[in-house]
Amino acid sequence: MTAAVAARKHSASSQVPDLSGRFGEFGRRFVPETLMQALEQLTAEYEEAQRDPEFQRELNGLLKNFVGRPNPLYFAERLTKHLGGAKIYLKREDLNHTGAHKINNTMGQVLLTRRMGKKRVIAETGAGQHGVATATACARFGFECVVYMGEEDIRRQKLNVFNMKMMGAEVRPVTSGSRTLADAINEAMRDWMGSVEHTHYIIGSVVGPHPFPMIVRDFQSIIGNETRQQCLDLEGRLPNEVIACVGGGSNSAGMFYPFVEDDSVALTGVEAGGRGPKPGDHASTLSFGNKGVLHGSYSYVLQDADGQTMPVHSISAGLDYPGVGPEHSYWKDSGRVNYVNIRDDEALAAFQTLAKLEGILPAIESSHAIAQALKTAGQRSKDDIVVICLSGRGDKDVYEVARLLGKEI
Repeated sequence: MTAAVAARKHSASSQVPDLSGRFGEFGRRFVPETLMQALEQLTAEYEEAQRDPEFQRELNGLLKNFVGRPNPLYFAERLTKHLGGAKIYLKREDLNHTGAHKINNTMGQVLLTRRMGKKRVIAETGAGQHGVATATACARFGFECVVYMGEEDIRRQKLNVFNMKMMGAEVRPVTSGSRTLADAINEAMRDWMGSVEHTHYIIGSVVGPHPFPMIVRDFQSIIGNETRQQCLDLEGRLPNEVIACVGGGSNSAGMFYPFVEDDSVALTGVEAGGRGPKPGDHASTLSFGNKGVLHGSYSYVLQDADGQTMPVHSISAGLDYPGVGPEHSYWKDSGRVNYVNIRDDEALAAFQTLAKLEGILPAIESSHAIAQALKTAGQRSKDDIVVICLSGRGDKDVYEVARLLGKEI
């Protein structure tokens, strides 16, 4: 997408959600009464924490000294030369402690857990990165940790499962449905309904009922804020385009949000195109979904005529989710973000390309964003700047990639 297209008029605002949790028509709360009090408490604690200098000081200290922020905005020189177009920069979230962007959110939410006086934390995970980040944060603060994970994802992400257990977390396999991320969220929600008095649910993406989409976006916005300043420092101007993968959408929300008011910056979200556009063969909610309620929020959902969620598929355990965060739905309908999809084979090829050209193993999730840049950056002017959010490292995916390539380790 050209800069001229990015500069078109759109109706998006950064001043969302409202007090009811609305991102335009999306968001809000669709939950049982048993959870309403906990959500109100969380909203109040979060708003108070935002005004508390001590909370901000402690969080910033953890992000600097424990997580390792700021991470670099890295000029991918050989990838740029290979494509022959725009200068490509990688925002290196893969260099965070635990290897992905997820820990930006879990460190903030574990501090909220302590503020609320709760001692038990639950989480869901797909690719395992949020599970590892939650287990890490709980180990750091001495909280009990239970992580729900689909049986199919456990098969794909054995290394992360072991890492969670090493941190002291209990990993509970989910055997219902497709045995992937959506089912893990269902089970975590069920747990929370029965344990809400002493348990905090650290949702890993910008999904779920208000205030979760807002909280996760805000904690992840450090990605875009750093990127914005680093690009100004390195190039003296903002990028022409920012690209990030979208499952539930936390890394992309954190990357895009600080640029929403910058109309000169094109924002491109990349969903999982899977095997193709046939229902059940992809996880491209914003390309093929309809509006509906999933996991307590109104957003775009991949659903059938009866409103039942449809099966999804992706090479990536972190992207095979039949919904998306309400703010992404808002950005889609407002025209602020352009959403595309990348097939499994394209992501797998991008994984190998970045490894060979830059010596960096990207997460399969991040490889979708890289694949989009491989398609379009070469067509841009050499004066243009394209930033890709490298949301995580690919160590966790090596065994699955080897299996898909027919290689033995």
